[in-house]
Amino acid sequence: MTMHSTLGIAMPRLLRAGVLAFLALVAVDGAALAQGSLFDKAKKALGTLGDSAPGGLGGLTTDEIAAGLREALRVGTGRVVEQVGTEDGFNGDQDIHIPLPGPLKDVQSMLKQVGMADMADDLELKLNRGAEVATPVAKELFIQAISEMSLEDVQKIYEGPDDSATQFFKSKMSPSLAERMKPVVDDSLADVGAVKSYDAMMSQYKSIPLVPDVKSDLTAYVVEKAMDGIFHYVGKEEAAIRNNPAARTTDLLKKVFGGS
Repeated sequence: MTMHSTLGIAMPRLLRAGVLAFLALVAVDGAALAQGSLFDKAKKALGTLGDSAPGGLGGLTTDEIAAGLREALRVGTGRVVEQVGTEDGFNGDQDIHIPLPGPLKDVQSMLKQVGMADMADDLELKLNRGAEVATPVAKELFIQAISEMSLEDVQKIYEGPDDSATQFFKSKMSPSLAERMKPVVDDSLADVGAVKSYDAMMSQYKSIPLVPDVKSDLTAYVVEKAMDGIFHYVGKEEAAIRNNPAARTTDLLKKVFGGS
């Protein structure tokens, strides 16, 4: 069967489901995207259903639709954690690479002038390694936030701005995520030698005449930047979910979209 004929069969089922277009997780070819976003239809359709409306859209109940959204977000956030919580997940990604904090950039610049830039560059690498090691703790918190998502939360995500799911996670998770990441970052910075690198760098820096005093809380800085990086990619996943009606990567998504 050709790709065109396959889409011809699948799209009517998606149109009947309406709201379930929101569950897509990956990009699709131009033919599928040419059908246009189904998200606007999803918002209207969800608003017409009760908590246990029999049949629902395409034979699905509201609970199943909400479960589908949770499943899409679970898969999407899991992908984010796996992507950035690995070696060079931060360091090798220009979008989320963690530079030295502002005061230490001045140190880095000064050391470059006297041929000691390697010390600052090494510290910058180790800050990124700390973020990479700490990121996996976010997975459990994403799962918890998704499991606690109410039907009202689901409706707000459908009806809200394009980053509604991302903002939901930020508001729900940020304090706990920062708390969980802090000791991991602390230990990681010690393990990878960031603290020693910092001390050595500052010792060399202070040996330069007439330089100003510089202080920086490395752990708090890495935690903040690590969270920024995680939510940056959660936002990208949400954009894919909203705009690309495609993936059927789990049994639940295959059920709501139909087999591929």
